[in-house]
Amino acid sequence: MKITADFHIHSKYSRATSPDMDLPTIAQWAKYKGVNLLGTGDFTQPFWLRELKKNLRPAGNGFYEYGGVYFFLSAEISCIYSKNGKTRRIHSLLVAPDFDTAEQVNKRLSMYGNLLGEGLPILSLDCEDLVKSVLDISARCLIIPAHVWAPNFSLFGASAGFNRLIDCFGSQIKNVHAIETGASSDPAMNWRVSFLDSIALVSNSDAHMPANIGREANVFELSGSSDIYNEIVEAIQAKDCSRFSYTIEYFPQEGKYHYDGHRNCDVRMHPKDTIAANNLCPGCRKPLTMGVLHRLEKLADREPGYMPLNSVPFKRVVPLEDIAADALGLPRGSAALRKEYLGIIGMLGQEMKILLELTEQELDRIQDKRIIEGIIKMRKGEIDVTPGYDGVYGVVRVRHTEAAAEAQKLEQLSFL
Repeated sequence: MKITADFHIHSKYSRATSPDMDLPTIAQWAKYKGVNLLGTGDFTQPFWLRELKKNLRPAGNGFYEYGGVYFFLSAEISCIYSKNGKTRRIHSLLVAPDFDTAEQVNKRLSMYGNLLGEGLPILSLDCEDLVKSVLDISARCLIIPAHVWAPNFSLFGASAGFNRLIDCFGSQIKNVHAIETGASSDPAMNWRVSFLDSIALVSNSDAHMPANIGREANVFELSGSSDIYNEIVEAIQAKDCSRFSYTIEYFPQEGKYHYDGHRNCDVRMHPKDTIAANNLCPGCRKPLTMGVLHRLEKLADREPGYMPLNSVPFKRVVPLEDIAADALGLPRGSAALRKEYLGIIGMLGQEMKILLELTEQELDRIQDKRIIEGIIKMRKGEIDVTPGYDGVYGVVRVRHTEAAAEAQKLEQLSFL
């Protein structure tokens, strides 16, 4: 049984999130994308939890169903606290096996912050205590540090994170089995850090709008039993490649914190140039925001290209709407582009299948051959990239010459 899972999304109750992030729309877009298991997001938010309890139907041991899509109960929380003389700001993804457990977790977490506001609550709680508190309620819960390289709110973030897992989780490190790599890094980058070898690397969309569901995801091959929840949790905890097949990844340059930079001055810099500039913006002379590439290089103890044994593989994709936008010259977010996208989905099926599985002969049903060319070149990694920086998303476009494609492959390996 193949499961494509995106555990980290947000509801309409989270800040800077589309009002369309309701259950009917979420489920519909999951089906467009080919994601058959979603995290609910935001179970700590009382109004969203009430909607989930009203609408989700039990579908097995630890998971639920709505509109033909399976759901795990999930939430993201922000822990802000002082440790080792520094303010820490760490985001974590929580997954709970049932509503009773989720409600007990909420009751416990409400001691450390207000859960009545937005869907991503801020808690005055050490991450070590978070893990212990949640697992004391149920050992079946899963705690995953979220988007771990993001500069401002993450485990390894340059401004408020840690240099090692154990520095953050202390005695509870034995109960942290996975990290979320985030859009600005991919597994190949994380493989350069040897202390992550025993940790599973998961990828999720962190979607704040329906069209972003599944832009990063996890693919599992399970037995087909009704115990999907335990099978997936066990596969992640054991980093079991026989069940955890691969992750689906953005090209990391497209993430909004890949390079260093300063958005206010429209300055984007490769880490080696940042070092040469003493980490100061050449425009205003204020400190640059250190990007994921730079931060990861500081902690890496291996050269690019290393792949540890028993690593879960990955596949990079460019979203189908982005490929169509470039091929047809249509603005992203336009009605014409959405119509084209939905027409292709209606004709050929789910986006992940179109991007990763259909043969060129099967793709030939798409009327505009430039879109087919874009899909094939994306599979080969023949892309142009303008890296993201300081909260500005990067731009990935399909390349059109073999020489340019080769140049891009070399760029992906030239970290510092």
